Amino acid sequence: MPSIKATYSSATNSCEELTPDSCGIIIFGASGDLVYRKLIPALFNLYTRNLMPITFYILGFARTEMTDEEFKERIRNSLISVHKISDTQMVESFLSQCRYTSGEYNDIEAYRRLQKKAAGCDCDFTKKENKLFYLALPPQLHPTVVSRLSQSGLTMEGKNEDPWARVVFEKPFGHDLKSALELDKHLTSMLNPSQIFRIDHYLGKETVQSILMLRFANIMFEPLWNQRYIDNIQITVAESVGVEHRGGYYEKAGCLRDMFQNHMLQMLSLVTMEPPTRFKAHCVQSERVKLLHAIRPWSERTLKDNIVRAQYVEGKVNNEDVHGYHSEPNIAPDSTTETFVGMKLYIDNWRWQDVPIYMRSGKRLSMRESEIAVTFKRVPHSLFGLESQHEMPSNILVMKIQPNEGVDLTIHTKQPGPKACMASLSLSFKYSEVFDTVPQDAYERLLLDCMLGDRTLFLSREGVEAAWKIVDPVLNFWRDHPEQAPLHTYSAGSWGPKASDELLLRNGHQWRNPPEEHGTHFKSLAKPLIIRK
Repeated sequence: MPSIKATYSSATNSCEELTPDSCGIIIFGASGDLVYRKLIPALFNLYTRNLMPITFYILGFARTEMTDEEFKERIRNSLISVHKISDTQMVESFLSQCRYTSGEYNDIEAYRRLQKKAAGCDCDFTKKENKLFYLALPPQLHPTVVSRLSQSGLTMEGKNEDPWARVVFEKPFGHDLKSALELDKHLTSMLNPSQIFRIDHYLGKETVQSILMLRFANIMFEPLWNQRYIDNIQITVAESVGVEHRGGYYEKAGCLRDMFQNHMLQMLSLVTMEPPTRFKAHCVQSERVKLLHAIRPWSERTLKDNIVRAQYVEGKVNNEDVHGYHSEPNIAPDSTTETFVGMKLYIDNWRWQDVPIYMRSGKRLSMRESEIAVTFKRVPHSLFGLESQHEMPSNILVMKIQPNEGVDLTIHTKQPGPKACMASLSLSFKYSEVFDTVPQDAYERLLLDCMLGDRTLFLSREGVEAAWKIVDPVLNFWRDHPEQAPLHTYSAGSWGPKASDELLLRNGHQWRNPPEEHGTHFKSLAKPLIIRK
């Protein structure tokens, strides 16, 4: 297996992280799974990297009654027992900044107690009143919490946002276009647009962030990044797990709302958008929105022919028998909720006209893998012994989002031996190997940006609306014409239903299923050698 030695350099002024101003981080839903699985570990990692404010506090709020010490014990257990943090001294130092209070989310008296507790923390820790509110809550609670925060004066900002108050909203932002618009109208009646941070954790992943740099910092790609040279683009987000403990949520959401309305469309926009004039939040967000507006509107025919929905049944994952969707906890026995979606769409602009974009995501697939594969067109004429250019494999650029973050570029070169002996070679790197570090968790990046007030990797109101305008017609079609949008099935541990493969075959394409063993770098294209006596 060939090895590739990588060297890299960095500009000091652009590779130094900024440290946020002193602030309090107030987490709603502080007794929930997301807090201990993602948010607290992310904040702790920022703390160990000296990227938290010099003075800060974490104040948890939830219905569950707990003392400060009980809240700290939950955090301690999460960091040491679950996340295997060995530096107990650092953990204890971090815990000294944590406090807790409880109450009902619609009880204004609970917010007055929260305000009093936060004021005490401001006095003890920050000496400032900057506040970051993180709503780790079901979306139906967002309007209630924001209303109470506003009524209690907790979200009031000073002149020129000094002190500032910011509110972070987890996806989904609305259940459909109508509810998203209503929610936005409600929030903007009580918050300034600059206070609203709509989080999509995929945008915080290192490899997703690197898409823009790969495209716009390398002159070799941009001239080829268009319909003249690119044959198709595939985006795959595959999960080997089922719905696990999220059955109640997933029944209401389904794969289309859970993955496509946010993660998938945001990755697509980064891969295909026009170059922003500057790497600034409003410039990047504007180009992402323009791209979403350019996606070809659905017709009744394309809604029927270009989208496949399916649900997993029992099968094997990693050689272990697993249940079908109907046997999962909190799932209705006659549920028609989709756990897999595959679709083909087009972007109507000069750069991408008639280039098919294939996207798929699903639960209980063969393996956990998220990647974006850009397949270039074949050479127009074969010179090297192959009977036609169709025998020459395409060059493919693969951006691996998770779990093995990196980039692969497939090229063709001469194989030692006869003059026309050809092989495919994958120029590949992994972030963990080249930079000798594990990429930071997405929530670390996004939480830090929240505290800094940098909105580049967050969703704008216009972006959320544009995404729902793409997804809403599909949901309505499935609801109103189920006979034209059958719910296919697929075995757990497979790559989805047969109908998904047929979706691509109609264009002469096939899904790029990632290999089970990563790192296959070399493939001979030579035909068997014939020795004549």
